[in-house]
Order: sequence, then structure tokens, then C-alpha cells
Amino acid sequence: MAPTTVARRCPTCGGELTVALADAPPTQWFPCPHCRTPVAVVVPRDPPPLYSWEVVPGLYPTLPLPRRTRWRARRAAAIALIAVVVLAVGFASTFAYYGVVAGEPGSFPVNGIVERSVGGVTGPAAGATVVLTEEGGAQASTVTLVDGAFAFAGVPGGSVSLNVSLPGFAPVVVSTFVSAVYDAGTTGLEVVLAPGATGNATTVTLSPFSGLEGFLASIGVAVVLFVLIAGVAAAAVVGTVRADRPSLGVVGGGAGLLAPVAVYLLALGSAFPLVTSATAAVAGFGAFALALRAVELAQASPAPGPE
Repeated sequence: MAPTTVARRCPTCGGELTVALADAPPTQWFPCPHCRTPVAVVVPRDPPPLYSWEVVPGLYPTLPLPRRTRWRARRAAAIALIAVVVLAVGFASTFAYYGVVAGEPGSFPVNGIVERSVGGVTGPAAGATVVLTEEGGAQASTVTLVDGAFAFAGVPGGSVSLNVSLPGFAPVVVSTFVSAVYDAGTTGLEVVLAPGATGNATTVTLSPFSGLEGFLASIGVAVVLFVLIAGVAAAAVVGTVRADRPSLGVVGGGAGLLAPVAVYLLALGSAFPLVTSATAAVAGFGAFALALRAVELAQASPAPGPE
């Protein structure tokens, strides 16, 4: 007599398995070919076509309809989190390099032209006095030429202040910043003087950084934040692959989503616009992983019971 062949669905992974049953014992166990979980199969007591199988009443608890594992969504979330880790490490390394280069000593030129505006007519301001104040407090002065041009050489990196004055015109103070990796505007400057009292000075700020120390501090904080983002995302990858914890995926994706916000709050967007724009990729991968894991987390939550 040929052995009885029955088809079952694994309650763990939802995979199909077809087994050949012996006449005894009545309950037999077979490993699932997909997840290797033992599946209990009861020998049919009623031949087809009346029944194809039966379960002994009360022997097994009632199980919900098994679902197939959402491995595709889980794998996609893991890949997105890996991308967050790789990009965050790359940005941390980039900002660390910028910090090292910006901290090295150097000298830079500062030049531009001074113009005066009278009755809507603008022309070169010859004879205007330009006083340059370095971050360390040292000062240098020059007088503009006939064409209004001025120039300084060998200015050290950091904040630079230019005080431009001309008798009969209101002074203009220009605050800028220069380093090996970021120049807020120190060459080709255009300063326009308007008629006014000497005490009515106008201040023009070209840089959000008050000095080299603050600039390096912002870069250092950015490095630390990207290292933290990479660490959180890496932990989320491990939790997603090994234990399939959607909550960790939500946290890791959220960390990547905050990357451009952190760079913006540190005022590094004006210094490194291309790098800041590239951090949108970290936010994109983070948002993708967060959305996938949040949906799965919501689906896995138990339905609210009756009040």
C-alpha cells in the first residue's frame, strides 16, 4: 500500500510542505524545508474524498492563519540602514578632514573696492581708509587708490573685520571669515559708502562664525553627530537582520533623517553647501527604513480588545 501524501503549511513561516505519512504513529513530525521548524502532521483517519485530513479535537490549540515572512521589506530596510551607516561614516570622515585642514596655519589675501553713492550715482571712493582687524586683534590699514581698490596680504585664518570710512560718509564695517576650507568672502569685496554721520556705522556680516574656534567647534560637533548616527544605524542593522526588531529600524531610520537638520543647526550649510546637500541622501535612506519598519511595527501590534 502506497504511503499517504498530504500537503501542509508551516505555521512559522507559512511555507508549503508535502510529506509522506507512515501508518503509525498517529502524530508525526516533519521539518519545514524553508525554516526547519518541526511541523506536526496527523495521519488521516478518513480516506479521500470524504476528508483530506483531520485534527484530533483538543490536541492542538487554535492557531491564526500563518503569514508569509515579509523578508523583502525587512531586507530592503536593512539595506537602507546599511546605506545610512556608510554615508554617515563618510560624512564624519569628510568633516574631520575639513577640521584638520582648517586648523592648520596659513595666510590669505583680502582685497576689494570701495565705492560711494551720492544721489543715485555710484563711483570709486578714492582716499577711503580701510582698517583690517585680524582675529588675534592685530590691525593693518590702507588707503584706497583712485579706482577705489584696496588690498591686504598675509592675513591669518579666522575672523576678519574691515572698517571702511571716508569723511562725509557713514562708515561700513564688514565682518567675514577665511580659512583653507571656507572663505566667506575676502577677495573681490565691494563696499558702498552712503552720505551720513561718522557715528552711523553699518555692519555687514558675511559669515555665521565669529572666529576660527567656533568654526572648528561646529565641525567637531558634526563629526560626533555623524558617528552617533552611524552607530545607531549599525545597531538597527544588527537588530533587523538577527532578531527582526522593527522598533530598532524605526530608531535607526530616524537617526539618519536628522542628519541634514543637525548640519543646518550647526550653520555648516553656508560653509559646505555641496556636502550639506549630499546629507539629504542620508535622510532619504533613513526615512525609507523608518517608514518600512513603522508599517511592520504597526501591523505586528495586537488589535485593541473590547472595552
